[in-house]
Amino acid sequence: MTSADSNAPARVSSGVTHIRARQTSHFTVLANRLAQHAGSAVTVGVAAYILSLPDGAPITIQALCTHFAEGKVVISAALRELEAEGWLERRVERGPKGRVVTRTFVYDLPGAMPDDQPGAVPEPEPVAEPEPVADPEPRQEPTPEPPTAPAPPAADLLARLHHRDRRLLLSEREIAALAPAVTEWLERGVAPPEITAALTDHLPEPIRRRPARLLAHRLAVLRPQAPTSPAPRSGSPAVVPLQNCDGCDRAFRADRPGRCRGCRAGRAHARPAASPTRPGRKAVA
Repeated sequence: MTSADSNAPARVSSGVTHIRARQTSHFTVLANRLAQHAGSAVTVGVAAYILSLPDGAPITIQALCTHFAEGKVVISAALRELEAEGWLERRVERGPKGRVVTRTFVYDLPGAMPDDQPGAVPEPEPVAEPEPVADPEPRQEPTPEPPTAPAPPAADLLARLHHRDRRLLLSEREIAALAPAVTEWLERGVAPPEITAALTDHLPEPIRRRPARLLAHRLAVLRPQAPTSPAPRSGSPAVVPLQNCDGCDRAFRADRPGRCRGCRAGRAHARPAASPTRPGRKAVA
């Protein structure tokens, strides 16, 4: 009698098998969009290394070359690719003491704003301000108005753009900034599919600026003309205006004032016919 348990080995898959361990410290979260980035492996490696560094760590080309075996040309090309796709942004700013510095922002997802990631941007050094002079009558500060929420159709259209092109992933702040321009297109009679096509067709490869800036440029440059009053249809008869009859004061349609058809006909019948004169004789008055 055979046993019910089979001694045959389990089917082995030729694909990858994950052996996962729960990590509570010293790890970095990478988006699949970055980890599965097609192209140079150096670009993914540089991005993963920068994301693993603490705030304030130097990420100049020279500093990165001390960590990677690749040279300055390869590292510089990887940084340009990350910047073009929105993973990295470099800004030249003036510090509190007047010194010009380059600040680098690294995004977990392209399009995320620094305010959405607490601690991603170091706070500037505090500047001492003069003590305010006591006011005999304290003034009541005006209550700031709440931010205007974007129109739902425009916000929904912008939020769905990344379904057409994965590079067009926008943050909530960028959607709120672009929504008024999209609303203006909708008010001018442009259908949502036409707006989506205008924003996503023939995009550059790669995008060398922030997607929100590119979309704002297209919304401004390709903005349709405001609708005007519809022109009269060709071939349709013109509407003849109404006139008041000079004889009976009844309304009738005519190009200019005068008498209606009935008054004109009655006036013609009431007019006496002229008596004919014979040839060679003069009419006696």
